[in-house]
Amino acid sequence: MFGTVMRAALAAATCCVFNFNAAAAQPAGAPAVVDLRKLNMPEAPPDLVARLYLRECAVCHGEALQGAPQGTALKGADLLRGDSIDDIARSTAQGFSERGMPGFSPALSDEQIWALALYVSEQRQGTSLEDFRYNAPLEIPSGAIESERHNFVIETVAEGLDPLPFSIEPLPGGQLLLSEKRRGLSIITADGRQSGLIRGAPKAYADSFNFVGQPMGLGWMMEVAAHPDYENNGWIYIHYGDRCSGCNALSRQSGLDVSMNKLARGRIRDGAWVDEEVLWQADYPHYTLMPEIAAGGRIAFDNKGFVYFGVGIKGPLEHIGVQDLSTPYGKIMRLHDDGRAPADNPFAGAPEAEPAIWSYGHRNPQGLEFNPVTSELWSTEMGPRGGDEINLIEPGRNYGWPLLSLGVNYDGRPVAWGDALGIEFDPADIQQPLIDFTPAPALSSFVFYQGDMFPEWNGDIIVGTLRASDLLRLTVIDHQLVHQETLLEDLVRFRDIEVGPAGEIYLLLEHDSGGRIIKLRAASQR
Repeated sequence: MFGTVMRAALAAATCCVFNFNAAAAQPAGAPAVVDLRKLNMPEAPPDLVARLYLRECAVCHGEALQGAPQGTALKGADLLRGDSIDDIARSTAQGFSERGMPGFSPALSDEQIWALALYVSEQRQGTSLEDFRYNAPLEIPSGAIESERHNFVIETVAEGLDPLPFSIEPLPGGQLLLSEKRRGLSIITADGRQSGLIRGAPKAYADSFNFVGQPMGLGWMMEVAAHPDYENNGWIYIHYGDRCSGCNALSRQSGLDVSMNKLARGRIRDGAWVDEEVLWQADYPHYTLMPEIAAGGRIAFDNKGFVYFGVGIKGPLEHIGVQDLSTPYGKIMRLHDDGRAPADNPFAGAPEAEPAIWSYGHRNPQGLEFNPVTSELWSTEMGPRGGDEINLIEPGRNYGWPLLSLGVNYDGRPVAWGDALGIEFDPADIQQPLIDFTPAPALSSFVFYQGDMFPEWNGDIIVGTLRASDLLRLTVIDHQLVHQETLLEDLVRFRDIEVGPAGEIYLLLEHDSGGRIIKLRAASQR
């Protein structure tokens, strides 16, 4: 198939990757709006694919894909030969002779044709590179919502939160733990009120800046998770960006703060964070200027007493160090739940390797969940432009970044840094995603649903998206996607998902008007 040929071409090509290295946090107390020129922030890369479309396709199909006298519309209408990327690429390459469209394979390379197909798919999906949908119109549906197997209603649990929340965690008695990226840790009471910040919890830094419409910052709070035996031991785990000043050569030379992922646990007593234990912290030379937007930040527990957490491409550049086992960048880590590095971790005995590494070659793992039915660890991972993934995480495996990806870089060039980094590899040794999402909807958090409220969803994946602003239900059998349903379409950025004790589904929403928590419950229940 055409897509198979294209993927092979991507693996062999070289490219330029968008560099966040110059993105730096503000000094403490600085205003929230930053002059990016003072930070030497690089400009957004030119969209070479959009330029290619305008040059080759717009005369017939319109600059906005709306159609023209010479050609049909490419969005807002069905495509006669199918709307997958493979279908669009094949039609572009072969042409449509009965409608007067020539084939482009003699004039354009496979890479260019694949990129054009990706661009058309992005436009059809409504996921443009410039629109992150933080301030898109938001209206929560009222009344019963029909889906294929269950009808449900939406209830608002809490609103008026910080616009950039990160995670929620149900607690006994109807409370929810809440982490907000720029504020820290708090509790949502059973009647929807937000407590004050938990005193003494790891610090979150409020200063941030926007780059091409995307908020960024250093020292953000990420996942909060309760230990599986929380009712007996009270342990709460926090994954956050530890920010410091002057703690390494980069910070001293630049005069700027640096940060890196850190994992700690503690207990909450009388509104205060107590009994803190640092479970994992990178060495200070690994702290960087890369914003927490690329930090991953999720936590998962298995049924054998281990805790896992994901670290994204938080290196000095998004391609440096991810394939290096001595760095924490682009890794999923595994520890005993008290922070000890397990002796059976795949690289525990390797010289200079970080002993907590469970798998590597990750770009930005935005969801991390243990499936109790199959005893497997899965993740959702953001690609660049295309190449969002759902992965089965296996010990010691290489998941490919930045050597290859089924997506392309933001400017449309292939992902393939092997030659530039001097890394030789066999593509057969790269663990491929179970499910590829191209174009990329910006996959975020997910759950394996288990509950009594929606029994026909048991075992399915409920996953949120950010840029596409959809909530999806996926049925996966024997590691194959067999069905996909959109439960909520074009609504809002879904940042986190959790299942409550009665099987209700809690959703954490991210929006400029204020974050909020809603829940889905069966329409027949009151």
